[in-house]
Amino acid sequence: MEADAAATGVFILTGIYAVAVFGSTVSGGIWSDRLGRRKPFVIVAALVTGLAALDLALTQNWVGAIVGAVILGIGFGAFTSVDFALVTQVLPSSGDAARDLGIINIASAGAQVLAPVVAAPIVTHLGGYTGLYLMAAAACVLGAACVTRIRTVD
Repeated sequence: MEADAAATGVFILTGIYAVAVFGSTVSGGIWSDRLGRRKPFVIVAALVTGLAALDLALTQNWVGAIVGAVILGIGFGAFTSVDFALVTQVLPSSGDAARDLGIINIASAGAQVLAPVVAAPIVTHLGGYTGLYLMAAAACVLGAACVTRIRTVD
């Protein structure tokens, strides 16, 4: 019975997250295009994603998980749409765009492959999932700070 409840909970959280991702992907992209700005949206989206990780680290109950799913969906959706636009604007040469986007895709996929390898020792030796979520929040803040260094795009 407990496995059924966990599966139902994951299903509900995934649905909530998906709705938030969809809404913020579309609205974030529209607002970024209207304002002609990318960096502020990427920075705020990264910080919002970090806030979701912080929520998940500090609140370990059903309400906290729902709040975390909503915040994470909003942050990740906006980040995804606007970050892709930012990436295309900072490519060094339009003649090499396909190659450069391929390298960016490899970096993104590589991070997804390495995440479990990095996460396992954190969960095992550095505070469990609380430690993992705290490190994820720190990574989001670091990522937002890195975006401020981009000088060729607003």
